[in-house]
Amino acid sequence: MNKVVNEGKEKFCNNLRELRRLNNYAQSDVAFMLKIPISTYANWEQGRRDPSISDIYAIIKLYDIEPNELFD
Repeated sequence: MNKVVNEGKEKFCNNLRELRRLNNYAQSDVAFMLKIPISTYANWEQGRRDPSISDIYAIIKLYDIEPNELFD
């Protein structure tokens, strides 16, 4: 991957983690609310896997945020 893609992925992972922490959720809490395995959610935060478009929509809905808040 190129540098721009890596930086974007890192921002996403950091924003995802920060949103979870600001809402006082454990990874298991978010995984339960999104109806996904905890390991899947953990992999998103660690940048090992990417969520699908429908998963991203669910995250945006869960936190009641604009999409750019996840990626900027």
